[in-house]
Order: sequence, then C-alpha cells, then structure tokens
Amino acid sequence: MAWRQAAGEKVEEQGTPVSGRRAHAAEEEMPRVLLTRRQIFAFALFIVSGVAFLYFVLPKLAGVGTTVHRIERGDPWWIAVGVVLELLSFAGYVVLFRAVFPHGEGRVNWRESYEITMAGLAATRLFAAAGAGGVALTAWALRRSGMAPRLVACRMVAFMVLLYVVYAGSLLIDGIGLGSGLFPGGGAFAITIVPAIVAALLFAAAGATYLLPGDLERRLEGWACRSGRVAHLVARAVTVPALAASGVRTAIDLIRAREPGLLGALAWWGFDISVLWAMFHAFGSPPPFTVIWMAYFVGMLGNLLPLPGGLGGVEGGMIGAFAAFNVDFNLSVLAVLSYRGISFWLPTLPGTVAYFQLRRTVARWRDEQQALPPGVARAGSSAPAGALQGS
Repeated sequence: MAWRQAAGEKVEEQGTPVSGRRAHAAEEEMPRVLLTRRQIFAFALFIVSGVAFLYFVLPKLAGVGTTVHRIERGDPWWIAVGVVLELLSFAGYVVLFRAVFPHGEGRVNWRESYEITMAGLAATRLFAAAGAGGVALTAWALRRSGMAPRLVACRMVAFMVLLYVVYAGSLLIDGIGLGSGLFPGGGAFAITIVPAIVAALLFAAAGATYLLPGDLERRLEGWACRSGRVAHLVARAVTVPALAASGVRTAIDLIRAREPGLLGALAWWGFDISVLWAMFHAFGSPPPFTVIWMAYFVGMLGNLLPLPGGLGGVEGGMIGAFAAFNVDFNLSVLAVLSYRGISFWLPTLPGTVAYFQLRRTVARWRDEQQALPPGVARAGSSAPAGALQGS
C-alpha cells in the first residue's frame, strides 16, 4: 500500500526520479550539531549558570528563600500527578504524529513514531532556534523511512499548523474571555487583549495562505520559462509560501476528515498546562485555571529566544505573566520552576535514548533498502498524485 495523502498534496519532486530520491535519502547524513570543545564548555556553563540563577539566585531576590528546600516541601502527591500528566502530554504528541504522517504498510509504525518524536523533543529541549533542531531531525528520519521529500515537507507544515492552531486559539479565546470579564481572573489589556489580537493576525495569515492557488508553482514556472532571470528568482521564492499553503490545506483536510488522532494536539498542550496547574496545588492555592492557561501560553513565547529549549526565557515569561495577573510572586516562582523541572528535563533522558535507537532503526532501513533488487520500490517510498486523503 502506498503512502496516502490529502487531495492536491504535491509530493513528486520535479525533475527528480523516484529512484534518485531514494538513493539520495540513503546517503543523507543524520542532522548533527558540530561543536568545538570551547562551544561545549560554553554550552554546559550556560546550562549550569541558568539553572543556578533560576533555582538559587532568583528565589533569594524574590524573598522565597532556598527554592530547592521549598520544592522538597511540596506535596509529593501533586508532584507525582504532574509527572503523570507530562507523560500523557508526550503520548498525545506521538498520537498526533501518527495521525498526520501517513504510515499504511510503510516503515514508521508505533515504535518508530515514538523514537522519532522523543528524539525530536530532546533536540528541541537541548538546542535553540525555536525547536528547529527537532523539526530537522524529524524530517530527516521521515525521509530516510522512504517518504518523498515534498510529502515530508508538506506534512511537517500540517503538523505544526495543527499544534499551533491550539496555541493561537487559546490566546484568542482566553485573551478575549479574560479581557472582557467573561472568564475569572481579570488582567490588563496588554496581557489579555493584545495577545488575542496577535492570535487573530496569525489566523488571518493562515487563512490568506490557504487561499493561495494550489497550482501556483506551476503557473509561475510557465511564466518564468517565458521571462528572464528575475522571473526565475520569483518562481523559486514562491516555493515556500506554496508549500505552506499545501500544508495548511492538508491540516484543514485532516480536521474535516475528523481524524481522531488530531486530539493528540489538545492532549499535548492540555496535559502540559495541567502540570503547571498541579504544581500550584503542590505549593499552595492555584489562581483560576483561565489565568494559568493565559500565563502559560504567554510564557511559551520565551521559546523564540535563542536559548536552549527556551531555558530562562520561558520561566521569566511565565513568572512575569503571573505577576501581571497579581498572582502571589513566591508561589508563582515555585510552581513555574517545578513545572519546568518536569517538562524540560523529563523527556531529556528517554529522548537521548530514543536518538540512539533511531540511529539503529535508520541503519536497519538502509540495509533493507540495499537488499532490494535494483528498480524495486519499497512500500511507502513514494505517493502517487491524487492518492486518497488520510494517514
């Protein structure tokens, strides 16, 4: 059974035979981060310094005392609940991955899905660039599984759209609810309505992308063939928005198909937010959940900073957001640092193990491909245009 895809999803690379793509995938190296000893030392020093500041210096400045000791006095049952909730969040991420990326009789089954997602999460946590390391690792593994590069790119866009539509929707709904007084918690215009406006603009941009013609690249290629060098540059530049439009349409098609696995996006965010809620319970009385909901997503903007996993930026953003909602500062520091201790470090060890497991899995795929007779295509190596929607 071939890879299935959403209608109109363009996966064949122009001018590149399927066999050539498979050969290229077989030779493609695993994404690596080349670090000198000085860079490794600086990276380790940053992590240690950041953790020391967050857990020792900041609490003293805030009058919290020694945070580690205060964390030790937290309710162990609520902390255990937070760990379980975080594990459920990771499970939701894997389920969403399985729903978005077609598998059929291909190589990416539940075990491989776990390895790819956990290795990608570890890369996202440990390296900067707003999660680009995890995206690159995921795309590499999928290409090595035999998926056509354009299908991988389109589905990666759809995956991110489905994840972040929950993010933008939360900012929009909760921001308006808090700002208008419909939800309990209050909050100033800057911390409620402004994020809602930003979310509305993101939805408008996604809608404009969706409206781009599906054959935009083909139209511009024909125009470029009849024009000069500038036209060729324009045609190449439009590849990115055309690919984004294809990904947005694929995400919408999956939603219309009522794919149950898409609930994994809600599980990913919802259980992770619930970890923060549980940490407030572990150290005191939590603010209204709508306030935790808003402060969580505002703080997550810290992931855009060029810091490993947003370390420092996310904590500062969340604590500042809670301060804007007049939540007790000491309680906020304890809850946020405990939440980050679970959400940031919990996937690191299994994610690192999954990284090495994924390397062995990809080596096995390579051996299987090399064992096939010349000209024989592995199931799932390509998808014919016009194949059925779904995964």
